[in-house]
Amino acid sequence: MVSKLFFYLILIPVSRLPFWFLYGISDVLYLFIYKIFGYRTKVVRSNLENAFPEKTAKERKKIEAEFYKHLCDLVVESIKALTISQKMVKKRMADRNVEVANRYKKENKQMIVVCGHYGNWELLAITLGMSLSYNSIGLYTPLKDQFINKKINESRSKYGLTMVSTQDIKQIMFKLKSNLHALVFASDQSPKKSQKAYWMNFLNQETGVQFGTEKIAKKVNAAVVFANAYKVKRGYYEVEYELICENAKDTADGFITQGHTKRLEKIIREQPAYWLWSHKRWKHKRPADAILNKTL
Repeated sequence: MVSKLFFYLILIPVSRLPFWFLYGISDVLYLFIYKIFGYRTKVVRSNLENAFPEKTAKERKKIEAEFYKHLCDLVVESIKALTISQKMVKKRMADRNVEVANRYKKENKQMIVVCGHYGNWELLAITLGMSLSYNSIGLYTPLKDQFINKKINESRSKYGLTMVSTQDIKQIMFKLKSNLHALVFASDQSPKKSQKAYWMNFLNQETGVQFGTEKIAKKVNAAVVFANAYKVKRGYYEVEYELICENAKDTADGFITQGHTKRLEKIIREQPAYWLWSHKRWKHKRPADAILNKTL
């Protein structure tokens, strides 16, 4: 009941406000979240120190402040996404080269799209359903609050993307066998089972990477592309697609996982403020009996 009242009495009215007003709210949020309450500043600083030991404390502090400004923008942009029009979302999240992904439908190939929690992944999710010529499936981890979980999925899927829980792998594989689809993965979440993760160096740290993307890609011999939402200016993004492989079955073990992880690392190093630094990405350590995979 509380979540329903919060959604209909606060989130929906706020989402209908114009962007200029929402960014005013974002500026106020920045003062409270960062300057006054210091939301997760210990996590952010630790992550930045470990990822960029070569930078000075002053340089990392600048990235930290820029990250919190972006995080507050993400909050209001994600609320706006609940009611954003199709025309507006395409204006805010423009495609640079979606033909890189769409060409493989003509070749009758399944498609895997990999992205990270970079830029604005909520607007990206909404846009993918319109941009990709495939029937597109977005994978998600269910929230505990079923009502909010439902409403978020409705928002993400309103312009063509179908949301399927990561827990329902049988439904996913059935869809892939029955028709051509583009399956969308977020690749930078911490794996639940460290032993089954692919361990590699990412941002100067031993990092367990979820192996599901590569595993499914090989099962259906999909083409795999990396999608990144570059932030052009406040409230505006451009999606760029980069081919990782055309035939997943022809790649060596770890090639796809290395490929999308290293591409994400590259863009984070170029514009570090726009990744989700408040996420406890490195909360799991490599098990003693796990193999640390070297760069291919």
